[in-house]
Amino acid sequence: MRLDKFVAQAAQLTRNEARNAIRRGEVTVNGEVCKKADCSVEQDREICLSGRPLLLVSHVYIMLDKPKGVVSASRDRADRTVVDFVKNDYPRRELFPAGRLDKTSTGFVLVTDDGVFAHDILSPRRHVSKTYEVELDTPVTEEMILGFSQGVRLADGETMMPAGLTVGEKGPCSAVVELRQGVYHQIKRMFGVYGAGVCELRRVAIGGLALDPNLGAGGFREITQEELKKITDVRLQSFQKNNTTVL
Repeated sequence: MRLDKFVAQAAQLTRNEARNAIRRGEVTVNGEVCKKADCSVEQDREICLSGRPLLLVSHVYIMLDKPKGVVSASRDRADRTVVDFVKNDYPRRELFPAGRLDKTSTGFVLVTDDGVFAHDILSPRRHVSKTYEVELDTPVTEEMILGFSQGVRLADGETMMPAGLTVGEKGPCSAVVELRQGVYHQIKRMFGVYGAGVCELRRVAIGGLALDPNLGAGGFREITQEELKKITDVRLQSFQKNNTTVL
């Protein structure tokens, strides 16, 4: 691979920006300054820009704590999107959210440029669960817990996959819901069957990877390879043991 192409891709620069950095002597190869943009480099070489080692990464995976009022999209004419929060740090990436989270909801959105990965974790056959903390306008009941475990039949006749429901730590009107499918306004519609309204909804985990509590609203960071395994290696467990909570 040409040196200017490597630097552009690894440092998220345009090809011209990479060439200019090389001409200025800001790029080293194995500790030696290289000012030839067309120099061929191997991936095992240590390439640095202004003293910072560069790594060529095929895809990026970003954990974002979505604030309320932000839409889960790459672009939108009216509203701020999840990609708007991260795009300046990744100007050469075609980023998009892997799945959606309602505009009024908050929490974990995974932003990436890896279409195969996104399709994989969103497939119901992979059983990658998503966990939510929910605040209701009425207490959680045994009827709700049993209904969720069996699969709620929505008002339009569609039956959802079995889901986990337990009482949350904040009191009888708080709930923790675990889903393995994504249907429009699914949690609100499921609780609506039991006459319960959703006041707040926050996604706190995807698979076995929990949202980093240190991010704060609008905060983001890259997901490590070890953390990715917590998403892709987790399969939804039987909800039976999760649905024995005593009210």
